[in-house]
Amino acid sequence: MNDSLKGQNLTCIRGDRTIFSNLEFELPEGHAVILNGSNGSGKSSLMKIIAGLLSAQNGSLSYDGHNILGNKDWISRNICYLAHKNGLKPEMTVGENLKFWASMEHHQGDVTLEARKIGIDHCLDLPVCYLSSGQARRAALTRVLCHPATIWLLDEPTVGLDVAGVELLAGLMNDHLKNGGCILAATHIELHIDPHKSTILNMADFSLKSSHASEINLGKDLL
Repeated sequence: MNDSLKGQNLTCIRGDRTIFSNLEFELPEGHAVILNGSNGSGKSSLMKIIAGLLSAQNGSLSYDGHNILGNKDWISRNICYLAHKNGLKPEMTVGENLKFWASMEHHQGDVTLEARKIGIDHCLDLPVCYLSSGQARRAALTRVLCHPATIWLLDEPTVGLDVAGVELLAGLMNDHLKNGGCILAATHIELHIDPHKSTILNMADFSLKSSHASEINLGKDLL
């Protein structure tokens, strides 16, 4: 059996609002889970919980049967999280940004080759502040390629991309799955991932009619 990332009975509360509760998912290697849902349904919150940036009020998160919830060392080695924001220093060049991130993630390859895969290699000497939104997103996606992680968490990865950029991204995601990686992505558009290797997780299935956390007996202190 392939290793898998599994969430069970996850609950997320922000302030006095329960974003989702009793959320369950399983993400085997070589597969993708696509998060669907309206703004505020918890797509980004779920990713932040998996990435160790936000606490869950209840539930468990495991990989290959081992608890990884809040295990920052394991997460930094095995999970690459691309947020809605690009995480690039605007005053630094694209190349400088990528070399910094590659060093942080112990990437052994040439960042130029990774940038070429997403069509941003011609901008390596440009400061990020000079890039278009689509070019900046391509540079951020190159960060993902510079991280030797099995699990990709992609929050609206196509934001700012043109049609050609979306096609390049689709190829990279499908290659990652073929190589045994797995992807959890939030999106409002079609990502063109192999339908035989992807499932949909509808966040609305885990929302509550009431927005007050006090109506759930979690047995834990709220954030």
